[in-house]
Amino acid sequence: MALTDKKRRFVDALLSGLSGAKAAIHAGYSENGAAQAAARLMRDKHVLAALGRTVEVNKRVNKKAVNKKPDAGPPPAVTNVEDSATDSVESVGLKALGLTSDPRAVLVAIMNDLGEEPKLRMEAAKALMPFTHGKIAEQGKKGAKQEAATKAAGGRFAPPPPPTHLRVVGKG
Repeated sequence: MALTDKKRRFVDALLSGLSGAKAAIHAGYSENGAAQAAARLMRDKHVLAALGRTVEVNKRVNKKAVNKKPDAGPPPAVTNVEDSATDSVESVGLKALGLTSDPRAVLVAIMNDLGEEPKLRMEAAKALMPFTHGKIAEQGKKGAKQEAATKAAGGRFAPPPPPTHLRVVGKG
């Protein structure tokens, strides 16, 4: 079972800075059992995964220098291949897409966006399948019956083949 709407609201409330019980109340859980619900949700694997994904995405986004004064020294050279790979992966996501009317491009962007939920990425991949792979036509009932009859008619009990040609020998 993936993240429900309440669990998603709980994760969003936690990320906004609320405490566990207040986040549970904000997500729609009862005030009387908010602390217990928060404790239970903090052990939920889907909630932990959503929190972990958000933290990883935030680390990648916050790693870049934004509104920081440049140091006096030269900028450090990129020695880690992983950093350049994450930059190229980020350019594949929805943010790099902009406005488009091509549904295939949107689905590819959602499928490749690391910041999106895995369930949403899987649904985008499923929706993208008809664009890339054609569907093999199914055989109908009549075709299946005909194929079964042809298969059964062969073998040892098959009728003899018709004569190759008929000749008239006499006029009698």
